[in-house]
Amino acid sequence: MLNHKTLWVSLACLMLLTSSPASAEMPSSHSQHHNQFQIIEQPLGVKVAATVAGLALIGIELWWFIFSKPKVPPN
Repeated sequence: MLNHKTLWVSLACLMLLTSSPASAEMPSSHSQHHNQFQIIEQPLGVKVAATVAGLALIGIELWWFIFSKPKVPPN
């Protein structure tokens, strides 16, 4: 188990790393120029392929979950 000194040093490092405002802020000049998202038009084939692939992966996962259970003989 970790000793108390290691725990407190790790916690202090975590607090210092997450509390620095410079890493979380974007420059104001950049945010003024790009204040909206840009629309990226995807071809219909890419949309269909992504949808079919996603549904296939969901189907495979469900099939594995349902049929991978070991057969238990009734007593």
